[in-house]
Amino acid sequence: MDNKQEKLEKIRHSASHILAQAVLTLYPDTKLGIGPAIDDGFYYDFEFSSPIEEEDLKKIEKEMKKIIKKNLPFNQIFMPREEAKKYLKAIDQTYKLELLEDIPDEELSFYTTGDNEFIDLCRGPHIENTKEIGAVKLLKTAGAYWRGDEKNKMLTRIYGTAFETKEELKDHLQKLEMAEKRNHRVLGKQLKLFALIPEIGQGLPVWLPRGYKIRRILEDYMIKLEEDHGYTHILTPHINKDILFETSGHLNFYKDSMYAPIKVEDETYYLKPMNCPAAMMVYKLEPKSYRDLPLKMGELGTVYRYEKSGELQGLQRVRGFTQNDAHIFCTEEQLKDQINEILDLLNQFYKDVGFDKYRFVLALSDKENKAEKYAGDPERWKIAEDTLRQVLKERGENFEEIPGDAAFYGPKIDILAENVFGKEDAISTVQLDFNLPQKFDIKYIDSNGEEKEPFIIHRALIGSFERFFAFLIEQHGGDFPLWFAPEQVMIIPISENQNNYADKVYEILKDADIRVEVDKRNKSMQARIRDAEKMKIPYIAIVGDKEIETDTVSVRSRLNKELGLMKTQEFIDYLKEEVRTKGNK
Repeated sequence: MDNKQEKLEKIRHSASHILAQAVLTLYPDTKLGIGPAIDDGFYYDFEFSSPIEEEDLKKIEKEMKKIIKKNLPFNQIFMPREEAKKYLKAIDQTYKLELLEDIPDEELSFYTTGDNEFIDLCRGPHIENTKEIGAVKLLKTAGAYWRGDEKNKMLTRIYGTAFETKEELKDHLQKLEMAEKRNHRVLGKQLKLFALIPEIGQGLPVWLPRGYKIRRILEDYMIKLEEDHGYTHILTPHINKDILFETSGHLNFYKDSMYAPIKVEDETYYLKPMNCPAAMMVYKLEPKSYRDLPLKMGELGTVYRYEKSGELQGLQRVRGFTQNDAHIFCTEEQLKDQINEILDLLNQFYKDVGFDKYRFVLALSDKENKAEKYAGDPERWKIAEDTLRQVLKERGENFEEIPGDAAFYGPKIDILAENVFGKEDAISTVQLDFNLPQKFDIKYIDSNGEEKEPFIIHRALIGSFERFFAFLIEQHGGDFPLWFAPEQVMIIPISENQNNYADKVYEILKDADIRVEVDKRNKSMQARIRDAEKMKIPYIAIVGDKEIETDTVSVRSRLNKELGLMKTQEFIDYLKEEVRTKGNK
């Protein structure tokens, strides 16, 4: 962390104390939770005696600015444990008392603002004086369970941000405003792509017709891309018997992320959290020899994982999602080529969907505790880690190595993407597995007639369709490339006199496999154009008397670029070329 970032973190941590002080000034009976600095600001959790509204933030922010103007110093003081307990009991701060119980120190650190105007249990660090906060802004409220546990009371979390200067704050708020306009939850509603319906369930998104059209196009694209590279595809059930997850080890190590068992007569089933165990059973249906490898088995498989309600977020964090999964069974000699091919496919896919904000992370084992923490033969681990590293280096990829970040069953390459709010999340992964081959006794017969254990690569190029779609929406701001836009053309007749001609053009475009609609509603032409633009339809074809006379359409792109009059076939050829090249010319 550089000096500027370190100073900014101190400013924001100090601003969280000022927020707590302002809240207690305005609402004296409030109970305080915690108030850390975070990546782009700070927050503080409160238990208010009466609910506050978003409008109350202005009043709290005004009180914060009063405190900042007082130029109050921050000072660290220490209290013996018993004295600290008595103090926190005296001011009736029960959450702070609970935090104190988890701190082993006999001397407890507190920070005061001013001449004991405000005192908070805190290790610091802080700035020296409130005047070092040049600008502060409260942003929003949210619910947050105390200590992140849904069994605890729901508190009110107030988010804010702070900077050294007003100019920096203004720039940050402008970026936030732009980011919010690209927020996949906002655009998902505006463009009618997906919905989260309470009666269906939290974290269980519904793909609406426009969003599902995009998903089907991407599924078809991915299946063809994979089939062109030798993949075959399977589809396994949403629920599997308990013995499958006992064999895989999920019931021992992953049960907290699985839903409750389903009893059917005298058998027990689980919603599958992963596709892998079923894929292992498909492999074992018939004996395999080295001639059958590499075996590349793809699946668009839906899985279910228990996520706490407070952690759910639009499409980025859900409870049910479909993975573009694949399991590749190969020999040691084939491993490098298979990793290279996977990264080739990934780069091709990302290029075609116009996705460019991502980086590679190589997650490796912890060398010091390898025998205790990881499944599989250490020598095979070394081969796998060396191969992954070598492939990334030879390809000239910039990547970060993180020792100790591998899963217990194998090293991996994670592809991290940055969303519009600057947060990173893993969207694709290439994972080697030394656990399932052992658990399921996965073998092949080598050229000498001996049984060997293949290398198994888990690979999810899209990761989950839900999470990747969230990134795609934000990356493009809803202006999807023509080849997977849900509607490619909207035909708008100037008046009802041109409706028949509009229908004729519609049929011609539809027969040419163009996704096209006609808007003949009883609204003004300009209103219909605005509606098409709001839905971010790539091309608008306007037809009037002049177009009828010349057997043309007047074409406008979503960028408000007038392409002028075009013959219908000329327009089709123009669209087909853009689709063919995926916009990559």
